[in-house]
Amino acid sequence: MRYIILVFLCVITLSASAQWYRLDFKKHKRYPLIAQVKDHSLKKFLAAKTPAYNPQKLALVVIPPSQFSLQINERIVMRAAQHNMRFREYAQASYRFSELAQIYVSQNRLSEAKWYYLQSILISKQQNDFKHTIDNLVSLALIKADLGDITQAQQDLTEARDLARNTGRNADVKMIEGKIKFVQNNKVWLPKSELRYAEAVDVTAKSK
Repeated sequence: MRYIILVFLCVITLSASAQWYRLDFKKHKRYPLIAQVKDHSLKKFLAAKTPAYNPQKLALVVIPPSQFSLQINERIVMRAAQHNMRFREYAQASYRFSELAQIYVSQNRLSEAKWYYLQSILISKQQNDFKHTIDNLVSLALIKADLGDITQAQQDLTEARDLARNTGRNADVKMIEGKIKFVQNNKVWLPKSELRYAEAVDVTAKSK
């Protein structure tokens, strides 16, 4: 009975769409897409337009570090140095001490910079880091010259030159010899009393 009802429903459905046999079930023809119009007028206009400014001629603005930024940098490097010393990372601690000394030099705190350079030199010698030792000795010598201690400055430069020679660093030897001549010939390193004495001698000689 079920099959008879099913056949009956199929017959009714076919009769409702009596034109089904005229349908075209073949693949329809696809026409090509319409080509898009390429308009380069805006690109040509921008290329022909002269720029309002030339970025190559703009001067680089150098903003000097503020006191706050120097204090933050000092705190960061100090904590890094303490961490290196706590975990016996002495090679890294030596470089951190040099960074602290450079920060103090930028703040004209030469006595503190001198102390940290001495600590860095002590460690770098133990680590046989000759390049770092030479750089530290040269920087320390210039600080001592600024503080008026010309004799010790020349001793540090001599030690740096000897170390550079013994380790075959000819470029460093030439650089250090230039620093030695600069310290010896530059009157800025002389104490004020010696400068006044030299000026008095010149005046006396001219008067004669």
